[in-house]
Parts: sequence; structure tokens; C-alpha cells
Amino acid sequence: MTRLNLFLLVILIACALALITSQHKARKFYGELQKEEVLSRKLEVEWGQLQLEQSTWAMHSRIEAEATQKLGMQVPGPNRTQVILPHGERVAKPVTE
Repeated sequence: MTRLNLFLLVILIACALALITSQHKARKFYGELQKEEVLSRKLEVEWGQLQLEQSTWAMHSRIEAEATQKLGMQVPGPNRTQVILPHGERVAKPVTE
């Protein structure tokens, strides 16, 4: 009976150590998960700010103002404009007198 008791005691200690080790790892991984979730939220906020900034910089009115003021560009007149269809066909120009 003592050998059986000793064997069962060894198995009990091994199971207890395995339980303690697994709980420690679980707590450690949970802490890492929390840190990564915080980082994820920060990155989502930054992504939203970057999208807003991009939409501001890409506004047509802003691009047109920059082209006019800094580059001296102008909208071409109707006599200098051609419309080309997807297959390469040109739209006839309106007759101007």
C-alpha cells in the first residue's frame, strides 16, 4: 500500500505543478492580450486621423486652389478642350463663331 500511496503522491504533485504552470502562462498571455488590445485601439484612432487628413488634402477645391495659386495653372477654355470616349473616338466640338 505504501508504494501505491507514494506513486499517487508523485502524480498528485506533478498534476499540481502542471496546473500552477498553466495558470501562470494563462495570466501572462492575458496580460499580453490586454496590451495588444490597447495598442490596437491606438492604431485605429491614428488610422482614422490619417484618413481624415488624407481626405482634407485630397479635396478638389484645395487641389484647384493650390494649382491656381502656387503653380499658376488655369482651367483651359472650351476651344482647347477635347472629349475622348473610352474607345478612342472623339466627340465633335461644338461650332463656335
